[in-house]
Order: sequence, then C-alpha cells, then structure tokens
Amino acid sequence: MKTLENWTRGILLTHLLIILSCLPATALAFSGPSAEPPAPTLALRIVDQSGAHIPGARVVVSVAGATSAIFATNQDGRVSLLARPEETVLTITADGFTETRRTVRANEAVSDEIVIELQVAAQSQTMTVEESPTYVLTATGTATKTNTPLIDVPQSVSVVTRELMRDQLMMSIADVVRYVPGIIATQGENNRDQLVIRGNASTADFFVNGVRDDVQYYRDLYNLDRVEALKGPNAMIFGRGGGGGVINRVTKEAGFTPLREITLQGGSFGHKRLATDFDHAFNDRAAFRVNAMYENSGSFRENSLGLERYGVNPTITLFPTQRTKVLFSYENFRDDRNADRGIPSFLGRPADLPVHAFFGNPKNSQALAKVNLGSALIEHQAGRFNIRNRTMVGDYDKLYQNYVPGAVNPAMTLVGLSGYNNATERRNIFNQTDVTFGVNTGFIRHTILFGAEAGRQRTANLRQTAYFNGSAVSVNVPFTNGVVDMPVVWRPSATDADNRLRARVAATYVQDQMELSRYLQFVVGFRFDNFDLRYVNNRAPENFRRTDNLSSPRAGIVVKPAQRLSLYTSYSISWLPSSGDQFASLTTVTEQVKPEKFTNYEAGIKWDLTRDLSLTTAFYRLDRTNTRSVDPNDPTRIIQTGSQRTSGAEIGINGSVTRKWRLAGAYSYQDAFISSATAGARAGLRVAQVPRNTFSLWNNYQLMRRLSAGLGLLNRANMFAAIDNTVLLPGYTRADAAVYYSFTEKMRLQANIENLTNRRYFANADGNNNLGFGSPRAVRVALVVAF
Repeated sequence: MKTLENWTRGILLTHLLIILSCLPATALAFSGPSAEPPAPTLALRIVDQSGAHIPGARVVVSVAGATSAIFATNQDGRVSLLARPEETVLTITADGFTETRRTVRANEAVSDEIVIELQVAAQSQTMTVEESPTYVLTATGTATKTNTPLIDVPQSVSVVTRELMRDQLMMSIADVVRYVPGIIATQGENNRDQLVIRGNASTADFFVNGVRDDVQYYRDLYNLDRVEALKGPNAMIFGRGGGGGVINRVTKEAGFTPLREITLQGGSFGHKRLATDFDHAFNDRAAFRVNAMYENSGSFRENSLGLERYGVNPTITLFPTQRTKVLFSYENFRDDRNADRGIPSFLGRPADLPVHAFFGNPKNSQALAKVNLGSALIEHQAGRFNIRNRTMVGDYDKLYQNYVPGAVNPAMTLVGLSGYNNATERRNIFNQTDVTFGVNTGFIRHTILFGAEAGRQRTANLRQTAYFNGSAVSVNVPFTNGVVDMPVVWRPSATDADNRLRARVAATYVQDQMELSRYLQFVVGFRFDNFDLRYVNNRAPENFRRTDNLSSPRAGIVVKPAQRLSLYTSYSISWLPSSGDQFASLTTVTEQVKPEKFTNYEAGIKWDLTRDLSLTTAFYRLDRTNTRSVDPNDPTRIIQTGSQRTSGAEIGINGSVTRKWRLAGAYSYQDAFISSATAGARAGLRVAQVPRNTFSLWNNYQLMRRLSAGLGLLNRANMFAAIDNTVLLPGYTRADAAVYYSFTEKMRLQANIENLTNRRYFANADGNNNLGFGSPRAVRVALVVAF
C-alpha cells in the first residue's frame, strides 16, 4: 500500500510540475507584447428536441460571409471555440436534422454554455437498428488530443466506424484492418493481434481511448464505437513505439439516448455468439451502459478446437456540473482458443496440404488471455481551459502453449516438430493529464495543448520447452498426418526466459495548432519521454538497467484552397527502445544499444466530396535506422548501422455515394526493403509480409425499403513469409457478400458470406514454416433486435 501511495504521489507531483512549468508560457501568451487580449470563449452544446446531446454535429463558423473554421461536437454534443469581436454566424448540421443558424457575438461568452436545439428534418430517414447512415467520421480527438476535423489533421488517419463493423460482422482487429490501407495482419503465432504497419511489425502499438494496451492478446470489438488507425510515427501523441503507426480502440460510453439491443449470431464451423448493448439515462446528469458478449465457436481447421470468449464492459457517465464530465469504465475479458501455427513450406511455397492439416497435439495447444481494465476520466471546462485527466489500470494474465512445425525433409515425408509455452503477467497503470486552450497572437489563432503522462508496468515472463517423451526437444512427424499424442513434459531449458521487468515512463508534451487564415494551418508539437527499464534474469541471476531520454517532434502544414479540400505535408519521429516492443529482454549487449529511430515524411490530400463521402490520399517515406547489425570486421560485436525504408502511397474512400449506396475502399502501394544490412538480413531484401499492392472495396446498396445487399472484394499481391525472402505467399483475390432484411424498425436479419467463391489462399504467416490458411466459404447469420 505504501508503494502505491508513493507511486500516486509521484504521478500527482509530476503533473503539478508540468502544469507549473507551463504557466510562464501561458502568461506570456496572454500578456506578452505580441499577444492580443484574451479572446472570450463560446461553449456550445447541441441537443435534439428531447434534450439529448448530438455527437458529431458539424459547426461551421463564418465571419463576414466567409468560413473561418469548422468544428465537430464531441460525444457529449459539446464544443468550445473562440468568440470574435465581430458578428459571427454559426451553421450547425447533423444527420437527420434541419440546418440551424445562430448569430453570436463576443458578449455571449458567458459562464454558462449556449444550448442550441436542432429540429428533426421533415423528410429525414428514420434512424433504426437496420439502417446505417454513413461510414464517415468527420472529427477525432485522438490524432491531436484536441477535437479536430479529420480534414485538418496533417496525417493519414483511417477510421473504421461501428456501422462498417456491424455491416460486415467484424470479429477482430484483423477483420478491421482489411479495409485500412497500409496495414497487414500477420499470424502472431496464432495467440495475439500482430500487425505490419507501413512495413514495421508490431505487437504493442495498441491503445484504448488513447492509453497504451500493449499485452499480446486477441482483442474483441463488442464494446467499440470505432477503431482508428493513425499511420506514420506517432510518438508525439502516444509515446515510445508507434514507428509505423498505432491502432486506437474507442469504446462506447454511457449516453443519454435509451438503447436496448441484442444480437444473436450463428454460422459455419459451429459459430455461436451473443452480444448485448444496454444504455439507460437515470436523468440528465447520470447514465449507465453495459456491453457484453459471449462466443463459443469452432474452426474451419478440423483438428482445431476453436475458441470460447466472453467480455463485459459497464460504464457510467456523470455530469456533476454543466462543464464537468466524469466517466468510469471497467472491462472483464477472457479469450480461450486453440493455438494453431499452421503448416510448413516446401521449395519456397506453402506445402501442398489440405486446409485441415494440423501439426502437434490440438488438445494440448492453448492460447488463454484474461484481461481486466479499469479507467476513470475527468474532463472540466474552466473558462477557455479544457482540463482532461484519464487513468487506466490494467491487469493481464496471458498463457499460450503450442507446437511449431519446422522444415519438411527433401523426400517430403517428414516434418520437424517442436514446442514451447510462455506465460506473461503484466500490471499497468497510466495517467494522462491534458490542458488545452485557445489564444490569439496577432492574426494567428492558436489551440495550445500541454500534457503529461506517467506510467508503470510490471511484467513477469516464464517460458518452458516441450520435451517429447521426456527427453527430445524435437521429433519428426509424418508429412501427411502431423497430429501427435505422445507424452510431453514442459520444463525450462537453459535459454528459456524467466525474468521480471519494471518499466517506468514519465513524459511531457506540448502542441500548437495554428490557424493563420482559413487557407493555412500549422501543427507543431514536441514530446519528451524518460523511459526507465529494469530487468532481472531469474536464471543467472542477472540485473540490467537501461534509461532512455526520447525526444519526439512533429510538424505539419495544412493548406485549404477550399472548405472541403486540404493538402498537407508532415514530418515526425518515433523511437523504439532496444528492449523492443515487449521489452522482454536485456543483455550485456542490448543494455548498451541506442533506441531505433523512425523518421516519416508524408504529404497527402483530403477531400470531402460531399458531407458524407471523403477521399484521402497519402504519399510517404518512412526510414527506420539505428537497427542492430553485425560488425563486418568483428562478428562478436554489434553495431547500429542497419536500416530499413518503406516508400508508399495509399488511397482511402469512405461514406455514402448516394442515400442508398455506401462504400469503404482502400488501396495501398508499399515498397519496404532493407536499405543497409541488419543482424537478420542483407541489404536489398524485401521486408517480410509487406505486399507491394493491396486493394479492398466494400459496397452496401439498399435495393428496397427493407432490403439491402453488400459486396466486397479483397486483393493482396505476393509477399514473403520471412525476411530471408525464401518462401513466397501467393497473392489472392477474395469476394465477400451480405444480405440485410429489416422486418420492422427494431428487428433486422443479416447474412454475411466470407470467401464467396471458396478460394483457397494463405492469409498470413509467422515465419517460413508457420503459414496460415484463409477461411474457406463461411456463412454467418445475425439477428439484431432492439426494444
């Protein structure tokens, strides 16, 4: 308890010092000779006729007939903006409501917020469980930690909305990124989410509501409002790692619109799933919501035992005052599934085996994750200052035990087989404090962010090797029948991990979003991280420690020749400590090694073709340097001259072409290669699991009032399974389809067909001899009932 008290005191002291350090700069901004007097703030809340808040409403600010800024309301229907001395016209629009205009002046910037009520449009389409209006999100608070329209963010950001996840019955992060350019889901040893983002593999760049969620496990989507993919180095916002990009899950919050919904699913290969979403407002100041899910499903791999998982996530939203929001959330999640490493290769291609071929003992192969996440958010609007503090505590218990197929003999009769298990326990606590405010300096309008983050992670790892018949660490099994049932003893070998780690991070950051005119904006930011890692090897025993001070800048320019068109360019840097994504090991060598560096140069165009249809493009070059390599003059030494480069272009389109036609599409070109030799590869080799071209397109078309249909295409070019470029995974094209029928406004039936043409293909890999099949044709049926 005393340790916890000291830790809490340390967090509070750190944040107090950060805020105090900001006071001189803040005072200068308000009172310096070049600054104008503080501009008053307008606090708005957009509601419907029942008083319920309207999130995502678009607020266009016009002065003298010209648009000067565009904002979007947050999840509580609120937005704050600087008032001008001259008369300002606010134009507020939201789906299903009539356009509303309001003229305001600076003298309206009072302590109480201005409530603007929107009227339901006379010919609006009824919003029901069976009809989704759009796949577009217009603004996000994640990319800049301020509520910013996506068109004003100088970075490639792809958002997969709740509507798109629902229409495709998505189940996993791998499903989500199929429609995100520049990201490939890998096998992750079939025990975790693992992605390659712009040529950089990561198991740790996952976040929940902007807070690190880096343990290796499979995440579910049952409690999500959306998934945001922010590409390019993101250390200025998220801290260490994030070299290729990050995935941020935004969870559902308790709101003030009643909701009671149940979803039942069933389908091929024993698929069975139940999900519920209940939201209840006690009054206009308190609301409660609970999302829950249970799934028990089989697998198209006949010898695989499938999975069983459940999750429950209650949340409470409180408004003690009109300017203060308090949110509590807790998630209990468990995922228990069969660990399946796939099949080996032969002569540079996947071995010619049936889709059900399994190597090892399926009854003795398991991947189990137990996750408990608790978080608290306090947000307060104090005049022009928005103060937000979020704390998240995570308790993770992860175990996986698997058999690993190896090389096939030349006669194609035997396959090597080994095995191991690994247990990880991790306890995380993170606290973030952000202070944002607006200020004018001359003709430039600033949105300033000051922030601090403190975190601690304690981890214990234990790995054991499989000894077949109590003595052999590997055996040969028949190529045509790799299922074994021989006795296995799991015990530590000399090189297996048995360690304890403690990682601490203390960070400060500052950002300035500058609007010089309605045509030109700048974003500049800087973050400083102190990352302190202590490592104890229980086997030696040995103690190692490394401390890194990481400086992460970001700069971007946004040019807006038109209100709905922006051209941007940006530059950013991220760092990955020598201990890697999971900081699982330190040695006498890596203790002395500098962090790897990721440098990104990017330019792009964002175009809101209509209010509900957006087109984005990005062109980038991402360099990874300080990568370890062997000294050519002394093989016993490690030097940091290795490097990797990814050059690419991507296109994304999301939204509604017409009132009846919605689509989500992505195209990506990536050239990822080793630019100078690393410890694992020579210069010129292509980076593993990065296809040159990927393409995806999903269409949803309303055929009749109650009937709609969906059709999707996925195409992926060839890619190498590992960095040695000796095994090629063939490219493929896959078609998906769906049919939706609404019995009533509160009951919908949908059927989704994956791999409509029953194409045989390989979806992913984890090295040259762990190749994963894609699913054959599979049908899932869902009944969604609201009451």
